[in-house]
Amino acid sequence: MRHLLAVLVISAAPFAALAGTATPLAVTTVTEWKAVYGQIETKDRIPARARIGGTLVDLSVTEGDMVTAGQKIATIVDDKIAFQLDAYDAQLKALQAQLQNAQTELTRGQDLMSRGVSTNQQVDALRTQVEVLTNQIAAATAQRRVVEEQAAEGAVLAPLSGKVLDVPVTKGAVILAGEPVATVGGGGFFLRLAVPERFANRLKQGATIDVEAAGGRVDGRLAKIYPLISAGRVIADVEVNDLPEAFVDARVLVRLPVGTRPALMVPATALQTRAGLDYVTVEVAGKPELRTVVPGEHQTIGGADMVEILSGLQAGDAVVTQ
Repeated sequence: MRHLLAVLVISAAPFAALAGTATPLAVTTVTEWKAVYGQIETKDRIPARARIGGTLVDLSVTEGDMVTAGQKIATIVDDKIAFQLDAYDAQLKALQAQLQNAQTELTRGQDLMSRGVSTNQQVDALRTQVEVLTNQIAAATAQRRVVEEQAAEGAVLAPLSGKVLDVPVTKGAVILAGEPVATVGGGGFFLRLAVPERFANRLKQGATIDVEAAGGRVDGRLAKIYPLISAGRVIADVEVNDLPEAFVDARVLVRLPVGTRPALMVPATALQTRAGLDYVTVEVAGKPELRTVVPGEHQTIGGADMVEILSGLQAGDAVVTQ
């Protein structure tokens, strides 16, 4: 008798656990997702270029350093500029000496003219000579300033505030005008995607994107879809808050919404696993009944964890949620 009671208790235990609320199963529209990889990129990536040719005598940054816009990151020296400055200095000294002598002759000529010894024609010639030398000194000074500006352009400046991504040169290298000394990335970080073109018409700007970051899944926003298709791919940018910035061009798994479809979704709490099989309890004629089902992927709908049922249930079944 005791053995019979034990069997009855064990047999009744599963049915006692099945008690819950029965809800009719309805078809739900779910979002189809496409898993792709995106790259973490900076919004702006600008090379810091040399403005003159010469020898790189100083390089103060390396990959990973943070810089501010206008910061001096390298110095290029062209030895010919120093010789040009010396030549202009010597030319200016000679012209200033000639001007001083011409001014003395003009003063003497004006004094002689006042006593009637010299003529107006001679004084005008002396005055013209002073003006010519004055203008020559002004021209030489302006040319010297041009050379000074060329020397100042030997300083390589950061084009924007951000992180140094690449330094392709080293100290002592010979640099040509326009050659990049470093590449700086800034303006914030975003994800750039390359999506197969068959999904181009399904992408919607402003859609919510599921991004798998280091701390878990976060939501992003599809900020821009580029109209040019390259190599069978559509380029799109995704804005994500708190995007990891340690590595630029790092790959991140992204799930894109590419369409919708009907599905039978039940709460995850309604799904039970026993002996390797999945079951859902349904109410039939007021009594609980276990149905073997094949579950699909989980999705969050309305803040609730739902699971798709691929087979074993149909619309209208009263699903019991424990």
